[in-house]
Amino acid sequence: MSTTTPDESRSSDDHCTPDALLHSAPSQGVTPEDLAMAAGRDVTPKNLDWARRKLETDPKAVEKLMP
Repeated sequence: MSTTTPDESRSSDDHCTPDALLHSAPSQGVTPEDLAMAAGRDVTPKNLDWARRKLETDPKAVEKLMP
């Protein structure tokens, strides 16, 4: 038994979401809060200090955390 749906039975609004709508980037620079959250850390003063230092030495640090 096939689980595919023939094109004729699909609704007219059934389509793929464009890639540009699935991925976003900040319109401004990455903040220490962004980096802390991307690293899976709580937003605490200690983690924000870590993130600030990390961004100073590696501005693309958050990109390295993303798959």
